[in-house]
Parts: sequence; C-alpha cells; structure tokens
Amino acid sequence: MPAENRPKPSSPEEIAKRVRAAGERAKAEAEARRAAAKPQSPKAKEVNGPKGPEPTRYGDWEKNGIASDF
Repeated sequence: MPAENRPKPSSPEEIAKRVRAAGERAKAEAEARRAAAKPQSPKAKEVNGPKGPEPTRYGDWEKNGIASDF
C-alpha cells in the first residue's frame, strides 16, 4: 500500500470521541427499541388450579391435605 493511501494513526482523543459517539448511538437505538416494544398483557388467572405455591415449581402436589410427589 503506498504511503499516501495509508490512514493516519488516530490520537487517543480521536479514538475516545469515536467511542463516545458509538455509545450514544447504541443508547439511542436501545431507547427506540424499548419505546417500540409492546407492553405485555398480564397473564390470565388459572381456573380450578391448585391453591398456594405452584406445584411444578416446588416439587409436590397437595390435594385435600394429601401431598404427593411427582
């Protein structure tokens, strides 16, 4: 590559300026994505489901005072 076509070395100030600009662009893009995202609707309540903690999460199912493991 001829010497006249080589890019000049960047100073630390130029590098910091470019990094700062890239960070600001990324932040603006993230804010735009969050604003465009649809708010999630709340989950529907379970009908005739177990009372108390979720049995599949805690490992046992209780019905009429009798607990059974999976």
